[in-house]
Amino acid sequence: MRKAWLLLLACAGGCASGAARPVREAGPAPAPVQAPAKPSTGESSIDRQQYPSTYQRHPNPAVLIRNATIMTAAGQEIPNGSIVLKDGRIVTVGAKVDAPAGAVVVDGTGKYVTPGLIDEHSHLGVYAAPGTDAESDGNEATNPVTAEVWAEHSFWPQDPQIPLAIAGGITTIQALPGSANLIGGRSAILKLIPARTVQEMKFPGARYGLKMACGENPKRVYGQKGGPSTRMGSMAGYRGAFIQAEGYRRKWDKWNHDHQGDPPDRNLKLETLAEVLRGDIYVQNHCYRADEMAQMLDLGREFGFPIRSFHHAVEAYKIRDLLAASGTGAAVWADWWGFKEEAMDGIKENAALLQQAGVRLNIHSDSPSGIQRLNQEAAKAMSAGSRAGIPITRDQALRWITANPAWALGLDSLIGTLEPGKMADVVVWSGDPFSVYSKAVQVYNDGWLVYDRGDGTRQPRTDFELGQVQSPGSDR
Repeated sequence: MRKAWLLLLACAGGCASGAARPVREAGPAPAPVQAPAKPSTGESSIDRQQYPSTYQRHPNPAVLIRNATIMTAAGQEIPNGSIVLKDGRIVTVGAKVDAPAGAVVVDGTGKYVTPGLIDEHSHLGVYAAPGTDAESDGNEATNPVTAEVWAEHSFWPQDPQIPLAIAGGITTIQALPGSANLIGGRSAILKLIPARTVQEMKFPGARYGLKMACGENPKRVYGQKGGPSTRMGSMAGYRGAFIQAEGYRRKWDKWNHDHQGDPPDRNLKLETLAEVLRGDIYVQNHCYRADEMAQMLDLGREFGFPIRSFHHAVEAYKIRDLLAASGTGAAVWADWWGFKEEAMDGIKENAALLQQAGVRLNIHSDSPSGIQRLNQEAAKAMSAGSRAGIPITRDQALRWITANPAWALGLDSLIGTLEPGKMADVVVWSGDPFSVYSKAVQVYNDGWLVYDRGDGTRQPRTDFELGQVQSPGSDR
C-alpha cells in the first residue's frame, strides 16, 4: 500500500497529468508566497508570527490551458480563451496567447476555467471524519469567551474530508472554531493542499479571523452553566470582554511606546481581542436574525471595530441596506434553513436581494458535504434570484464563491479572480460550472496540479484512507 498523500508531495515538480503534454525540466526552488499588505494600525503587543506559516510554493513547469471558456470573476467570460500559469502566478489571460517555452499544454476544448473556489466558513480539520468524539475539536465549550484558542491548534491535516473538498475545486478555506461560545477563538486561513502540518497549509501573512456567535447556540450551551441564558446576557458578555481588551491594549501600547519597566503580563484571551481593536483580526460573526445583526453592528461601533462578515445570516435580506451602508459582508447558504427557531425565516432569494442592494456576499458551506458542491450552491442561489425577477449575472454568481470570499479574508489582492499577477489558483471544469453535471477535472493551487480527475497519481488521499481502491471524487 502506497502513502499517496506523501507521494503527491514528492511528485510536486515531476508527476505529469494524463490530460497534459509535459516537458520535463528542473523547476525553480520552492519560494515563499508574497504576503498581503498589513494595515498600519500601530504597534502590536506581541510578535504575531509566533506560529508562522511554513507554506512554500511547489516547483512546477509553466502551464498553458487553451481552447476553454475562461470565467475570470473579474467581469469577463472569454470563449475559446487561454490562460498561462508560471512560477505560481497567472501570467496571461486572453483569446489567444503563446505557450511559454517548456510549458505543459492542456486542451480545454469544451471545458470551463474558473478561479479556485474559496469557502469562508468551514470546519474541515477541526471536526474531522469519521466524526467521533476523538475528532471533535471545534468547540472549546468551557467558557463563554475563549478568544485565547486558535483553530489551527485543533486542525488535523489528515482529515479525509480534505481531498474530497479539493476534488470539488476548493483551493482556500477559513477553518473556524464552532459556535458554542460568544467568542470562540481565532480562525485559520489555509491553502487546501496535501500537507503534513497545518503550518504547511497556512496562507502566509493572512489575517486571523475572530469567530463570534450570537443567538441560540451560546444560550443553549451556557444557559445551564452560569450564563448567558438570554440575548441581553450575551450582549453584556461581548461588551465586558472588549472593555477588558481596551484596558489591555492601552497598557501594551504605552509599554511599546515607552519601553519603561517590565512589559505587562500576557493574557492570551485579551491579546486576541486587542488585535481586533487594532484592526489586525477580522470579526467573523455567526448570526441568523436581522435584529441581532443590527445589534452586533452597534457593538462594533461602540468599540471601534468593523464586522467583516456575518455568517449564515438567513435574515440578512431584512437589513440589506444596513449591511451595504456599513460595508459588512454576508456569508449565506443557498437554501438551508428551518432547522431551529432563529433559522425559520430564511428565503431562497436572500443572496439575490443582498447582491441587488450592493452587499458583498458569498456562498459558504459550513458542511463537509456542501463544500464539495459549492459551485452548485451558487447556481441554486442565482436561479432563485432569476425566478424572483432579480437578474444575477454569471460573473456575479461566480464571485460569490471566489472574489467575494477572498475579500472577506482580506486576500482579494492575491486570489479570487483570474488576472495577471494573482496566485495561480485555477479550476478546470468538465462543463459549465453552474451545471449539476459538471465536475472539476483539474485543480491548480498556486500553480501546483494538486488534483487531476484523469490521473490516479493526482488524486490525493490521506493515510487514514490507506487500503481503499476508489479515488476521492470518482463518484462525483
